[in-house]
Amino acid sequence: MKALVSRSLQSFGPFDGLGQGIAVSVVVAITAQFLSEHHGAPAMLMALLLGMAFHFLSEEGQCVTGINFTASTVLRIGVALLGARISIEMLTALGADLILLVIAGVVATILFGLLGARLLGRGWRLALLTGGAVAICGASAAMAIAAVLPKNQHSERNLIFTVLSVTVLSTMAMILYPVFADVLNLDEQAIGVFLGGTIHDVAQVVGAGFSVSEATGDSATLVKLIRVSMLAPIVLLFALMFRNVSDGVPTQKQPLIPAFVIVFFLFVGLNSMGFVPLAVSNFLGDLSRWALLTAIAAVGMKTSLKTIKDVGGLAIVLIVSETIFIAVFILLGIAYLR
Repeated sequence: MKALVSRSLQSFGPFDGLGQGIAVSVVVAITAQFLSEHHGAPAMLMALLLGMAFHFLSEEGQCVTGINFTASTVLRIGVALLGARISIEMLTALGADLILLVIAGVVATILFGLLGARLLGRGWRLALLTGGAVAICGASAAMAIAAVLPKNQHSERNLIFTVLSVTVLSTMAMILYPVFADVLNLDEQAIGVFLGGTIHDVAQVVGAGFSVSEATGDSATLVKLIRVSMLAPIVLLFALMFRNVSDGVPTQKQPLIPAFVIVFFLFVGLNSMGFVPLAVSNFLGDLSRWALLTAIAAVGMKTSLKTIKDVGGLAIVLIVSETIFIAVFILLGIAYLR
């Protein structure tokens, strides 16, 4: 198989190493999207698994440069374009009480992750990565946070583990949480707040919400978008905190705010002021999703199954605990506000 793929890549002709690495990442992303649309599997999960099957392409050969470029630069482009989907108007539609509950849930989950990682003997990078992914918006948040955290030898391994874990947990939550909410005898709005405030990925929130009712789906989606809007301040905070740190030690001075974070905020501001037409916002949102899907395919290619195993069972305990924590936190908040 390795020889067959290598010969096929040579047929790209005018593509150099950079182009071939990008092209193979795009092909994996398109395949993952096809599987998602026709078989119901999460596209991010498919891109990860398919990418990992082509791990050998990132070890040597003509694709290495392009795969590295896709896993880093294309990732940042995708994160920057996320801003076109977010506006301040999202924050005002639910009311102050629910906004504060959602924001508190995000902050508390990240802090819980730091505490849990310390108790379990895991690093703070993994804590911020898993905590942020669980608290905000799953795989997209994991990739955005990974882009600003200082790198070490475990960075890519931790990212692939986090994306894989939150995708699986989010899919399980999409199935189980509506049943659980019904057992608790919550009304439609409360169920929407619970689903939107706890499930990791946007697609799974939509699926879970509209499986209950249209009103619940609308409420769940809106609450989820409030969490998504927290990505901007969290990424900015982390970028400022760690801009001069690499592998735990001071390094050369970096820009105060990374360029992709500035573009992210620019899009948020323009969208909030109504300067981004809906068609353009939808287009940029789709472009962002494809960039992130292609980037995660490249990240998958850079990661072997052995590296996932090396993360260890305590990391699974950490991310599952964070998932349970935010669910309990939001349920207690709903009970208090009722």
